Amino acid sequence: MRPGALIRYRLRIHGLPIHWTTTISAWEPPYRFVDRQLRGPYRLWVHTHTFEEKDGGTLCRDHVEYAHWGGSLMHRWFVAPDLERIFTYRRDKLLELFPRK
Repeated sequence: MRPGALIRYRLRIHGLPIHWTTTISAWEPPYRFVDRQLRGPYRLWVHTHTFEEKDGGTLCRDHVEYAHWGGSLMHRWFVAPDLERIFTYRRDKLLELFPRK
């Protein structure tokens, strides 16, 4: 990883094929990195990942600044549930891979 690195994804959102390209806009190990959408399903997507030592382990935090198409109904019915599912999966997978001691 490094600033300027490109990551290209191919995925399906609600059955629709999506091409998503992000760039690493900040790379500051071991504290944080930021990925920013260049092309994808959102009008804006800036995802900051931070890491800090805590109680003998690492606390991982995500902050996402985003804007989407379609207004409040789109947010309520699709975007918010999708984001909740994505970050619940992320949390669960991190706990599986790095169980609390």
